[in-house]
Amino acid sequence: MGTPEFAVTTLEALVAARHQIVAVYSQPPRPAGRGQQVQPSPVQLAAEVLGIPVYTPLSLKRAEEQATFAAHDADVAVVAAYGLILPQAILDAPRLGCLNVHGSLLPEWRGAAPVQRAILAGDTMSGVTIMQMELGLDTGPMRAMGAMPIANLNAGDLTRDLAEMGAQLMVEVLANLDAFPLVPQADYEASYARKIDKAESRLDFQQSAEGVLRQIRAFAPTPGAFFELEGERFRVLEAEIVEAEGVPGTVLDDHLTIACAGGAVRPLLVQRAGKPAMDAPALLRGRPIAAGTHLAG
Repeated sequence: MGTPEFAVTTLEALVAARHQIVAVYSQPPRPAGRGQQVQPSPVQLAAEVLGIPVYTPLSLKRAEEQATFAAHDADVAVVAAYGLILPQAILDAPRLGCLNVHGSLLPEWRGAAPVQRAILAGDTMSGVTIMQMELGLDTGPMRAMGAMPIANLNAGDLTRDLAEMGAQLMVEVLANLDAFPLVPQADYEASYARKIDKAESRLDFQQSAEGVLRQIRAFAPTPGAFFELEGERFRVLEAEIVEAEGVPGTVLDDHLTIACAGGAVRPLLVQRAGKPAMDAPALLRGRPIAAGTHLAG
């Protein structure tokens, strides 16, 4: 049960480990991309290539959907970034319950956007947790955990690495459940990773350069942290910190160095609306942004 690319990695690992996948559940096809064409999820596409039956209900609350799910007679349900609430009837249907691949070191960053929240908070470590699911939001007891440094990774790269770690960890857990006994979470240590609001990707130069860089990394490659100039959005996908000072939001030189409340950042990879991403020198050759220009974050 999963929807984005993060979950495809687990699906493919389960198939490679020769588990019998009786069904795949994913969110329904939805409009996506510039043309807003209705597209199946990455998990649905992967399952169809593998020849596995796919179910895409809008909800699992109806008795009919719950009966269909129970009829699969599954030993276990593996869940990774599915995006739908699982009612108790669904959680109870598989003989061994539902195991979730969650992209954080629980109980830190329970919720929808653990990777982005960890980067925004300046965490030095991230990881994955294999959790036995219950009705609470990522509150279930844990079976296994793996950690890795965040370093300078952006959200896209960290998500990819966590997906690979989580997939292999899930395979290990399923190979010998008894070797991974349940460990309750310490609720008092919990933090909540609320869903990302696109408004959060507007760059805030009234914070330190380190804060701005974390914002850029947290929203790369999508939705992309951005600034505005003359009504046009410029998505900054990669940047570096520069030792310089000035009025926050002001371009300081001919290299697009932008002053922050403390220090400055220099974009390295920028994307204009409707155009491919390009390095800053190429951007400035086609669209000069003079020193002294004030950018609207």
